[in-house]
Formats: sequence, structure tokens, C-alpha cells
Amino acid sequence: MYEIIETIVRSAGEIVRSAKHIDESVQEKTSHCDLVTKYDGMVQEYLRRELLTAFPEAGFYGEEEEVHDISGRSAYFIVDPIDGTMNFIRHARHSCISVGYMADGKMEYGAVYQPYTDEMFTAQRGKGAFLNGKPIRMNDVAMSESIAMFGSAIYYRETIPATAWLMQELLPLVLDFRRSGSAALDICYLAAGRADVFFEACLRPWDYAAAGLIAQEAGAVVTALDGTPLRYIDRCSVAVGSPSNYPELMEIVRRILTEPDMKGRIR
Repeated sequence: MYEIIETIVRSAGEIVRSAKHIDESVQEKTSHCDLVTKYDGMVQEYLRRELLTAFPEAGFYGEEEEVHDISGRSAYFIVDPIDGTMNFIRHARHSCISVGYMADGKMEYGAVYQPYTDEMFTAQRGKGAFLNGKPIRMNDVAMSESIAMFGSAIYYRETIPATAWLMQELLPLVLDFRRSGSAALDICYLAAGRADVFFEACLRPWDYAAAGLIAQEAGAVVTALDGTPLRYIDRCSVAVGSPSNYPELMEIVRRILTEPDMKGRIR
């Protein structure tokens, strides 16, 4: 089953790589910074058609146009057709396709494909994480030895103060910061040892479903910023770290959440 999913995801990458005149199809969704292109819809429709043809009993939970067919389904796909749409629009070549498979309330499989570099991150629950078929493992390092990645949750303006505060608190403690514009790739980069801690104050399930499992299988601790489990049908903050630096991140978050004006700033 998972080989079929990987083949479908890899094939969808050709739509991304072959995209032309991207700027001519850009539209706003919820705001001037929440953008979509015709290729987002094309990739999602391709994935929906191919995945449900191969697995007709499954549901489909996709980002674009609220294609959410999961009611009464015990298993379904959680799909982000192009994570990093702004990068895609600007030809930055740092975007990915993310497909997670959930069954009976648990993430069972995740595939995150970077079509420009031909990197396929995958994981099956309990079986480890892989990059192009080779095992990967997260670095288990303290915060002082960590490269931090973060997302700005820019669609959700109420989270800006908490994001800025977290950055201010973390910056003196870490080696450096990175901001790539794709949460799914950021989390997979932690799994591959390219960075060591990640946070974002608000994401949607398709941003973290597949990547979160990949990171967990690579040895990471993955939760919401308040330490609770990720929520796969709603908005949710995300914290990813090693067994060594995750407690340090949580201590900083706890201090922030005790501030009265931070209430509601983190999902």
C-alpha cells in the first residue's frame, strides 16, 4: 500500500516541476498573504483521484477548496498539495507535497516529497523514518547545540506576539535560526538532522500530519506547544524537538503562557 502512495506522490511532483506562468494563476484565499495557484488545485485533484482509485474505501482531507470527505471514515488521507505556496509562486524551489494516512485515529504513514531536489521523506508508524529509502535519525542535542526552525503563522495575526516572544527567548540559547516557508519540510529537516527544534503557533493538519509522524519515527518529540497531542481535524500549534531540547522549549512556552496578554495567542 505504502509503495503505491509513494509512487502517486512522486508522480504528482511532476505537476509542480513542470509549472509555467505561475504568477498568472495566483488568487487570494483568506487574505493578501494567503495565496493559492491553479497548480495547488491540480496537484490536489490528481492526488485525490489517484489515491481514491487505489484505495476507494478511504476518505480524503485536502487543503484546497475544503475537500473534506472524512465523515464516518475510519481511514483517510490528509493532503497538502503544495506546502510552501509562496515559495512556489516566487520560484524559490522550496516546496513539497505532503500526504499522511490516518487509520482508526492514528497516523499510520506519511510521505513528504520535495520535487525540486527529488527528496522523499517517509515513515510508517513503528517502522522508522527514511529519506529516499535510507534510515534517518534526529540529532539528540541540547538547546545550546541546536539550530532552530520556526513558522510565522502569518495567516493568523493574533499569534504574532507569541511568535516574536518565542524567537526573542530562544535566539540567545540556540546556534542560529532558520525560516524556510514550508512547515512540512522544516519538520522533515529535523528528522534528517539538518536542524534540531521547530515551533509554529498555528498550523492546519495537512501542514504537520505526515511530517509529524516522520519526525516521531526519527526520534523526535512532537506535540502542540502546550504539550498536548496534535489535533488532526483542527488548527493546532506545533512543537518538535529532541528528547534533550524539547523540555527546554516547553519551559520557555510555559513562561510565555502565564502572561495575561498571551492568552489565545497560541492555538
